[in-house]
Amino acid sequence: MTTATAPPVLVEHVTRRFGAVTALDDVSLRVDAGEIVGLLGPNGAGKTTLLSLVTGLRTPDAGTVRVFGGDPRDPASRTSLGTTPQETGLPDTLKVREVVDFVAGHYADPMPRGEVLARFGLTDMAERQTGALSGGQKRRLAVALSLVGRPRLVLLDEPTTGLDVEARHVLWQALRDYHADGATVIVTSHYLEEIEALAERVVVVGEGRVLADDSLARVLDLVAVRRVSLTLASGGGGDLAGLPGLQDVTDGTAVPGGTRVTLVASDADVLVRALVERSVPFADLEVRGASLEEAFLSLTSHVEDAGTEPAEPSARTTQPAPEVTR
Repeated sequence: MTTATAPPVLVEHVTRRFGAVTALDDVSLRVDAGEIVGLLGPNGAGKTTLLSLVTGLRTPDAGTVRVFGGDPRDPASRTSLGTTPQETGLPDTLKVREVVDFVAGHYADPMPRGEVLARFGLTDMAERQTGALSGGQKRRLAVALSLVGRPRLVLLDEPTTGLDVEARHVLWQALRDYHADGATVIVTSHYLEEIEALAERVVVVGEGRVLADDSLARVLDLVAVRRVSLTLASGGGGDLAGLPGLQDVTDGTAVPGGTRVTLVASDADVLVRALVERSVPFADLEVRGASLEEAFLSLTSHVEDAGTEPAEPSARTTQPAPEVTR
């Protein structure tokens, strides 16, 4: 595959460990030119580790990572890459315009300072020292700096950390506009709302594995499951496995008067109605949305435990995608 035809990001069977902890476990991922991809998952899922491999800051213990067909540790492969890590440091005494000019000086055809500042609502702050900026303003500047060199690939790790609602929407719009110009963008977040606002394709990561890789609409279907917690009376309940809409059952915890269990359901109303119709003795019913981690781990374990064949892998990744329950 030549550099001209190579995808911006190609990760193949990558494993990365930190001592006894496996941060990434045989992960494969392909991101094609012009895509805007959301990496979604709980804290500690492996999202930041994956980006650190793509930027060349870390190396995999196994597998390969390519950026535009080259090794990301080679500076030549990173000339078209812009990135904002979770935490950034800015020189406190430099003015905002001076920081932008300094970064722009490293590129042959940088974006004009005025355009950079306008995209992120920073024009009025050009003469302020970065040390006088609020945390949210610093974050906006850090993301703006990732675009100064007009990169074809932008990697943003939790870009809206510390931003208020208005600032988040300004940043989202700036990223959408930049993507519309043809750039490839990868954004990590543990907030579904953020990924929903930005991404066309969503890759869900959990416990170092790719749990799902699909369009935003299908991923939203996957996370629509509910957690139904209840206390079963001692000796009651019987076998819950056959209840309609049930995805998974957690191990019960003994409580006064019975056993506390949590059911993961695709349709909480149908499930609760079935409990009543079958005269299952229960109390202290609680229904809430499942976390992303719970939703996807329960779905993947449900497929594995049932002994069924996993869904066909996407052309972009060798990781099996969980079945969608509609």
